[in-house]
Amino acid sequence: MYKLSSTRIGIILAICLAGIFFAVPNFLGGKVNLPTWWKPVNLGLDLQGGSSLLLEVKIDDVVKERMAMIEDDVRQSLRENKIRYQNLNAGNDSVKVKIDNFNARSKAVALFKKMDADYNVVDNNGVIEISYTEQAMTNLKIKVVDQSIEIVRRRIDAAGTKEPSIQREGADRIAVQLPGEQNPEYVKALLGKTAKMSFNMVDSRTTAADARRGKLNSASRVISGENGEQLVISRKPVVTGEHLVDASAAFENGQPVVSFKFDSFGSKKFGEATSKNVGERLAIVLDNEVISAPNINGPITGGSGIISGNFTVESANELAMLLRSGALPAPLEVMEERTVGAGLGADSINAGITASIIGLICVVVFMVAAYGLFGLFTTVSVFLNLFLMLGVLSIIDATLTLPGIAGVILTIGMAVDANVLIFERMREEVKNGRSTKDAAEAGFTEAWTTIVDSNLTTLVAAFVLLYFGTGPVRGFAVTLAIGIATSMFTSVTVTRLIITGWIMKYKPTKLPI
Repeated sequence: MYKLSSTRIGIILAICLAGIFFAVPNFLGGKVNLPTWWKPVNLGLDLQGGSSLLLEVKIDDVVKERMAMIEDDVRQSLRENKIRYQNLNAGNDSVKVKIDNFNARSKAVALFKKMDADYNVVDNNGVIEISYTEQAMTNLKIKVVDQSIEIVRRRIDAAGTKEPSIQREGADRIAVQLPGEQNPEYVKALLGKTAKMSFNMVDSRTTAADARRGKLNSASRVISGENGEQLVISRKPVVTGEHLVDASAAFENGQPVVSFKFDSFGSKKFGEATSKNVGERLAIVLDNEVISAPNINGPITGGSGIISGNFTVESANELAMLLRSGALPAPLEVMEERTVGAGLGADSINAGITASIIGLICVVVFMVAAYGLFGLFTTVSVFLNLFLMLGVLSIIDATLTLPGIAGVILTIGMAVDANVLIFERMREEVKNGRSTKDAAEAGFTEAWTTIVDSNLTTLVAAFVLLYFGTGPVRGFAVTLAIGIATSMFTSVTVTRLIITGWIMKYKPTKLPI
């Protein structure tokens, strides 16, 4: 057997002690206030109880909004180049405009192609159709979903939900799991608000009555204002919420308000607009509804301001939080909602613990019956393997789910595979007449290749599940992969250390297997 150098023993013992140390919080039952770096394994939704939401990103709404923006750009370009046109309108996925004159139409096509490389411009017998290219549309969808996931994460974190799981599911859906959250209505309301904010000038030259009679400038639109009032505002905003860097609830004259601050670009634009429009009204638009439309009494050049309205303390805090988190690029629709009770989660944990104990007892009984003293040595390694698994899961801040417990139970059985191979090899070597030490050494060295091959194939399968799987499948794959790594360490290194120490101390003439 190999020499027991103090360095090698020290490393093995250090790894074992570290695993036990980081596994300890899992046995304290959450009764002790522990530092953030020394916490138990996070329990998933199916073990802790909580809520699960499946959200669909309404990408079609974003495309329609982009078409409206393209329509405005096309109208401006045609007017600047004095090209006569008819029937300019934006559809769900394209913008169409009719131009009768051939030369003017050719010029317009060239202008539209220069607008953006992502545009696909087609002339259909006098009607020019502008849409996104297939690649541009794919990139837009990916970007919108990625942005939505990030904003959802910010809002849920700001709401104080602990250990949420937020993942893309399919092309346009987001799976949100909220462990411990038994009432998801607040979160649903939070995620249901797009929170798109813009600051638009009110068109004082046009009334809502004029707009209803068709006397509406193409650069303006009608929108619902405060107390049901209809306002006519400019389509083009002075500045949007994208340039907000901070927002917080405050009080002004005893009333809750929301204070905000722009970045340098937003400050410049806001200052210019308020300087040029003193005496006019500025509409603050949130999710296509005016929440406030105050008069501009003077230039606002400091880059900050106040949003007042019929706020309560709660609504002011909520709006400030939404503005800090950022606007969703697209509306979200709840496609599926599921709530797991805390009692059901506790039952799952108890069932998992019971299954683990039964599996552990069966493995221990088999190993002791089959290999005697060496079976007891293996039992020590199996228990140590469980501690190391829990320790690693705690260190990497993993979330343990019910399929994850299944991975732990499977690992208990797999943990002794290597020892079975080693011990059977030892028996063969003893039958061949080799000495105790030589037989023990041969058991470890000759079985090593087979052990690596068997564990490596399982590890590859675990990584495939981890890469392609989602949710519960990934939880199973994580615990399985960690279990393979820790069982390799305990089954070979730790067991070898124990057997080597026993042989060196007692110098047996016969192996007890």
